[in-house]
Amino acid sequence: MRGTLLAGVTLALVAPAAPAFGQSANQSVTSITVFGDSLVDAGNINTLNPSVASPAAGYFDGRFTNGYDYTDLLSISLFGTPTTASLEGGTNFAFGGARATNTSGVPDLGEQLGLFQGYLAGGGEVDETGLYVLNFGGNDIFNALGTGAPAGYESDSAYLLAAATSYAQGVQTLADLGATNFLITGFPNPVPLSLEAEGYLFDALAALPLAEGVTLNFYSYLDFFGRLTANPAQFGLPANLDFATTCQAAAAFPSCSGYFSFDGTHPTAAVHQAVFTDIQEQFGFAAAAGGAVPEPATWAMMLLGFAFVGSALRGARQRRRVEVRFA
Repeated sequence: MRGTLLAGVTLALVAPAAPAFGQSANQSVTSITVFGDSLVDAGNINTLNPSVASPAAGYFDGRFTNGYDYTDLLSISLFGTPTTASLEGGTNFAFGGARATNTSGVPDLGEQLGLFQGYLAGGGEVDETGLYVLNFGGNDIFNALGTGAPAGYESDSAYLLAAATSYAQGVQTLADLGATNFLITGFPNPVPLSLEAEGYLFDALAALPLAEGVTLNFYSYLDFFGRLTANPAQFGLPANLDFATTCQAAAAFPSCSGYFSFDGTHPTAAVHQAVFTDIQEQFGFAAAAGGAVPEPATWAMMLLGFAFVGSALRGARQRRRVEVRFA
């Protein structure tokens, strides 16, 4: 993500939690694969440019915060190890700065799916019982907040509709490859455009012709940040959590105790811990018997380039029942 998090206006923009359908106490998964932006980048951008998210500025192990992010914590809790960046041989394909639209200078959603295709071509496999995390939207909102409509779009609304449509199509592409378990996050920026974009995303996800047995777990950052702002203590954070000062500005790293924002854009590791806890309380992911983080594969990813997985859906398909869980 890029830009400013604007945590102070969250309360006025809380999205009501959508109803839960068929939610179970536990969802067993065998691995975690991640696509997204800097909120979940495990070191891909840092691998390309070590001066970005460097330890000298308080960043931890290539992450854009002072510790592990929520996908790392989820992986640690289930399988004992954090996620590993795809450029280091792992299955975390997130890149800081990425968008749901293919409009930035880093691998966006479509290009990350292309990298995943490279992983598959190099001997990797789709884990049909694995969890596929998609965390996009923040950088699309930042792009829409600029002067005028984003390049190539007639309006901010048209751009956000395209972002939501692309986001949902990424889910369809992975489902067509065999993925069945998804954790999808909404737009994190507490601004009115995020509410608009999240509405488009709800509609786009609901319209997908997904196969029977696919589960979409939707997590709303807007809802979480609203509850956090109203009562930080409910998440184990100080009641006087500082939303105005960044941890970097206070030179309070590595602990960043008592701060919401690490650098003005990204939350601290303590907030990621709260997100992880909230996700687990709502969706209850558990390690399936025999589940483990896959060993890093050797694959010629860069030789295949950042090609998008082109044909997500060929021909007409009969629409079937899809289990959807919202939080």
